[in-house]
Amino acid sequence: MLHFEGTEQFPGGPAAVFAYLADPARLARALPEHQITAETADAATWKVRPKFAFMAGTLDTTATVLGRTPDVAVSYRIVSTGVGSSSTMEAHLTLSAHPGGTQVRWTGDLVELGGLLRMVPRGMLQTAALKTIDDLWSAVRQDLAG
Repeated sequence: MLHFEGTEQFPGGPAAVFAYLADPARLARALPEHQITAETADAATWKVRPKFAFMAGTLDTTATVLGRTPDVAVSYRIVSTGVGSSSTMEAHLTLSAHPGGTQVRWTGDLVELGGLLRMVPRGMLQTAALKTIDDLWSAVRQDLAG
């Protein structure tokens, strides 16, 4: 459906960055305006307000670790559900040492949309997703730096 990818630089070595990125609850805490409702070593669930004005209420979102290769890679499935809407995204992060820190190559694929989200124009979905991704990376970078 929609594909996203990029490269990010973070302070700290791959082990420290991996520990952060492979912890779904820690990632969820980096998101703005969230409320974590459940967490385990392999999954976190939280409530968040959708970025679309026509969607009322909150989205229940669960990020589940699909796989980990220590200090090298982590993959997630992120499922969001709300009143009359749902989405599933898969994300893959690959880490490597980089001068001054760690480089993360990431991809994200929106693999399923349901309900009202099917009617949202592709460009609007892409813009909202990219804003959320950028906000997350900024928060992770800030947490790792300080």
